Amino acid sequence: MARLLLVVVVGLFAALGAGPAQAADGYRYWSFWQRGGDGGSWAYATQGPSSARPDDGDMIGFRFAVSEDSNDETRPRGMADFAAVCADTPATDGTKRVAVVIDFGTAADAADHRTPPAPRTECARVGADASAGEALAAVAKPLRYNSAALLCAISGYPESGCGDKMSGSVDAHAAPKGDGGDGKADGDGASGGPSAGLIGGLAAVVLLGAAAVWQARRRRV
Repeated sequence: MARLLLVVVVGLFAALGAGPAQAADGYRYWSFWQRGGDGGSWAYATQGPSSARPDDGDMIGFRFAVSEDSNDETRPRGMADFAAVCADTPATDGTKRVAVVIDFGTAADAADHRTPPAPRTECARVGADASAGEALAAVAKPLRYNSAALLCAISGYPESGCGDKMSGSVDAHAAPKGDGGDGKADGDGASGGPSAGLIGGLAAVVLLGAAAVWQARRRRV
C-alpha cells in the first residue's frame, strides 16, 4: 500500500512539474484595425491598408505588438473617438477626414525591450477615394514596407525588422491585451503554474494517504 501511494504521489507531482506546453509561435508586427467614428470596439481589418477605403468620419488604428494572429487581439489602446481626434479639422469638398490612431506598443513588444514612442492620434485629410495606407502616410511618415508589401515601420518605428517570428517564445504573450493595456495576462493562472486549489488538493491527498499507511502499520504491530 505504501509503495502504491508513493507511486501515485510521485506521478501527481511529476504532472504538476511538467508545466504548460510551449507557447505558440508569435510575430512582432504592426496590426491594422478599423472602428466607426461613433466609437465602439476595434475590429481587426479584413483587408490590408492599401486596399481598405475608409469613409469620412471613420477611424483606423495600428498597433505594434507580438501577437499570434488576429484572434490574439492586441488592439490599439485608448478610447478617443472621431470627434475628438478631428475636432480641429473641418470638412472640405472633395476630401474626407479619417482619424488615425497609432499605438507603438510597450517595452515588452520591442525587440530591444526599450520604451517605445507614446501612442498618438492624428486626423488625416485625404482624397475621397484614398486608402487607409494613404491616410496613414499623410500623418505618420516615414513608412517602411517589405517586398511583400507588409507594413514594417510607422514614423520610422521600429528601425529594423519586419514581421519577425518569435518561435515558441515566452514573449509571444508578454504584450498587454485589450484596450486596458495594463500588462496583465487574461484569466486566472496566467503564469501557467498549478493553481493554489490544485496544490491544496494534492497536499490533502498526500496527508490522507500518509495517515492511512500509519494506521495500517499500527494494526500490524
